[in-house]
Amino acid sequence: MSEAAPEGSRRVVIALGSAQTLAWASSYYLPAILAAPMAADLGIPTSWVFGGFSAALVLSALLGPAAGRAIDLRGGRDVLTLSNLVFATGLVLMALAQGPGLMALAWLVLGVGMAMGLYDAAFATLAGLYGRAARTPITGITLIAGFASTVGWPLSAIMEEAIGWRGACLGWAGLHLVLGLPLNRLLVPPAPPPEKQQAAAAGEVAPAPRFAMPILAFVFAATWTVAGAMAAHLPTMLQAAGATPALAVLAAALIGPAQVAARVLEFALVRRIQPITTARLATLGHPLGAAVLLLAGGIAAPVFAVLHGMGNGVMTIVKGTLPLAVFGPAGYGARQGLLTAPSRFLQALAPFAFGLLLERAGVGVALAVTSGLTFSAFLALLALRVQVRR
Repeated sequence: MSEAAPEGSRRVVIALGSAQTLAWASSYYLPAILAAPMAADLGIPTSWVFGGFSAALVLSALLGPAAGRAIDLRGGRDVLTLSNLVFATGLVLMALAQGPGLMALAWLVLGVGMAMGLYDAAFATLAGLYGRAARTPITGITLIAGFASTVGWPLSAIMEEAIGWRGACLGWAGLHLVLGLPLNRLLVPPAPPPEKQQAAAAGEVAPAPRFAMPILAFVFAATWTVAGAMAAHLPTMLQAAGATPALAVLAAALIGPAQVAARVLEFALVRRIQPITTARLATLGHPLGAAVLLLAGGIAAPVFAVLHGMGNGVMTIVKGTLPLAVFGPAGYGARQGLLTAPSRFLQALAPFAFGLLLERAGVGVALAVTSGLTFSAFLALLALRVQVRR
């Protein structure tokens, strides 16, 4: 039952974790800092910038299975390296935009890069390299890339203040070329040929439980919908629950440390606990936190933030490790793209839908809906009764 890190994986984990930090900081976390100055300069509403970002998420969902299949066939090194070029191209186009047309095109190019260069691609790369033993490396890269917002938001703000939002986009593009591309190309080894991967996994193949694909797709969609909603509205939601503005900001700041702390705990327990067990526990974080918040009021905002953050932090790992444990490494990339496509679609819609629910129905109903989603994911995982191999 023990699981050790594969030999030689530490260098790969550090390289992929660093490259993932750059990829997330320069795409997913970009509009939080640059949307307002970008909109003001282009003379468009800020919502248009976020609309372009949502379109990028949708496109990444559509292209995810194809990117996964390419990694299954040829390994992840070339796909990840190409993603750095695509990210850089999209960021340069963003910097050159003089109106909404080129800005929209830039976001679509970034959406292609997100399909090729974020966690799903990195997880598939590790599955191709290490098979079922990829669980520990997957946890390792999420530990490093968990600081993407911590690094990305201040760096975007510093660059925007010093050289403007266009200069910030060009700065991120340059980092993809001088840092991300060499990390992915030079430090990530090529994957074994598909026939060798299949031979290595031949003795490990076990039938997947019935309905495993729709169950996992639902679990990921439910939990990432809630994560997207909280990421966009957490301070506002906490204030609606009775927290003071200062306490709401303080509580929101605890999300990142809580996520990292939970990932460290998962990393420490990786040899003792199965992925499906950690998944079930992770889905309970948000509803438990919501119950405490609704019962105790705004004073419990930090408790909610910690419980939600810990659950969300572990679910990021589970999204990579649980499909690997249930289905094995064969065809991992394409399957991962299919499993996570619904969650990417819904994550693009979640901020708008949750904001409307919060405004029209109030914080109690809004939290009841998000808690119902995550608790239903817990029940779905209980139905996934399988002895997974690690």
